[in-house]
Amino acid sequence: MVIHNKVFGVYGPNVAAEQIASSTHVTAVTPEGLAAACMKDIDSQFHEKLKDGNIMVAAQNFGCNSSREWAPRALKFSGVNLVIADSFARIFFRNAINIGFPIIECDNICDFCKEGDELEVDLSKGIIKNVTQKTETKGTVLPDFLLDIMTAGGLLNKLKAETEGK
Repeated sequence: MVIHNKVFGVYGPNVAAEQIASSTHVTAVTPEGLAAACMKDIDSQFHEKLKDGNIMVAAQNFGCNSSREWAPRALKFSGVNLVIADSFARIFFRNAINIGFPIIECDNICDFCKEGDELEVDLSKGIIKNVTQKTETKGTVLPDFLLDIMTAGGLLNKLKAETEGK
C-alpha cells in the first residue's frame, strides 16, 4: 500500500485522543459529527489545511490518554489518509488498525519533513520518501497480519472477506 500526498500539518508530542475528538465538540457519533469535531482544540485551521494535503505528522505518543475509537475515526472521516508519528499510544495504534486507518511509526519524522512537503509512503516496506527534499527514511514495518487488516479497510472487513471466501 503506497500513499502519496502532501503533509498538511505537523503536531508535537502527546496529542491526546480527547484533543483529537473532544467530547466537548462531538455532537453526534456519526462520520459527519466526528469529522466536524476533529482537532478543534488543537488546530482551528485543521479542516482548511486538509485542502492542501492529507498526510499528518506528529511527534511521540500520538493519541494518548483514551481508549475511544473516536480519535482515529474522526481523523479518517475528516479526510486524513495517513498519520506518521514518532510513536503512537498503543490503544490508538490498535484502534487505527482495526478501523483500517493507515498509520506508520518513524523516529524523528518531525525533523524529516515539514508542512507542504510531498511524501510517498510505502507501508508494506516502511519506506518514507520526501519527494520535495529528495530524501528517504525508514519507518516501522507492520507485521503482515496487521497490514492485511489495515489494507482490508479494518478488522470487520477482513473478517467478512475471510468468511465469504470459505
